[in-house]
Amino acid sequence: LLLLVAVLSMLQATLTLPGIAGVVLTVGMAVDSNVLIFERIREEVRSGRSVIASIDGGFSKALGTIVDANITGLLTAVVLFFLGTGPVKGFALTLGLGIITTMFTAITFTRFLVVFWLRWFKPARVPM
Repeated sequence: LLLLVAVLSMLQATLTLPGIAGVVLTVGMAVDSNVLIFERIREEVRSGRSVIASIDGGFSKALGTIVDANITGLLTAVVLFFLGTGPVKGFALTLGLGIITTMFTAITFTRFLVVFWLRWFKPARVPM
């Protein structure tokens, strides 16, 4: 969310009601991406893999689903941007930028945080 607001600020975009709707939808998609990642990690843990192997496997197995869902949403945002007018363009722009930023954070920043947590606390098992 912070990254999205920073990008919108750099573009000097005005956040209108349709833009806020795009932000809300983006937050929902970001939550969905993280749920997918952690569900895949949980599946790996249940299959008896080590903690680090479960995290690596969970992220790699969730990556395809996350990319597919986000590319589909991004294509929709592009179509809305080029075919829409005024408020629809604002919604599409906010949604498109939100999808790009949340896909980046789900793939890189979330993984960084999980690995950092793993190395800092060194748990014997993943509490899921």
